[in-house]
Amino acid sequence: MFLLLELSRALNTIKKVDSRIMSSLKSKIKSNKTLKRIALWSLMSKNDPRPRFWIRAFVNPFVNRKGKGAIVRCYARMDIFPFNQFNLGAYSIIEDFTVTNNAVGNVLIGNETIVGLGSTIIGPVEIVNNVMLAQHVVVSGLNHSYEDVSTPPSKQPVSCKKIVIEDNVWIGANAIITAGITIGKHSVVGAGAVVTKDVPQDSVVVGNPARVIKMYNKENSVWEPVPKQP
Repeated sequence: MFLLLELSRALNTIKKVDSRIMSSLKSKIKSNKTLKRIALWSLMSKNDPRPRFWIRAFVNPFVNRKGKGAIVRCYARMDIFPFNQFNLGAYSIIEDFTVTNNAVGNVLIGNETIVGLGSTIIGPVEIVNNVMLAQHVVVSGLNHSYEDVSTPPSKQPVSCKKIVIEDNVWIGANAIITAGITIGKHSVVGAGAVVTKDVPQDSVVVGNPARVIKMYNKENSVWEPVPKQP
């Protein structure tokens, strides 16, 4: 028992040291244009946003964190890079034909969460516990600039704002969650909704742009309709 405790402490110490070294290395690469260019070339091809095979096969399995019983289906596209975090909590599932990309921000998924068929998650995104994403949901913390009309939007700078989806949320099929949004606990996003504003806790939102149509009254323990604003 004593040996197991000592081994556990030693492993934790190594992880902390590795974390500090990686953090220092990342900052040096980001501040040096030449190193940054070389690092990006080693990670992915110029016209292919996916990480190279050696990253997927030999780096990511040791960097990414998957909880007990977590499942990533074999036809899920995982564009995961080692310079940002990817965590998948215990008993969570990423279904087939999904896209998960952490190239511009961390993707953190909690416990017992379902990412439905054909859905897309682009960081920075934090999805907490017991969240349901139905089919073809888009959750993207990324936006492309478009202001310079002489340059294609694909070649203009990007902006990123973190999306937070709190516990016990249900997001219906084909919904879109835009950058910077927080969806409060035990809320429901209707199918096809386009969420452009924060969603309050214990609410139901629908439409494009999404609006609140129901709120849970904790005193009466009932869901009550919210009158449409003029």
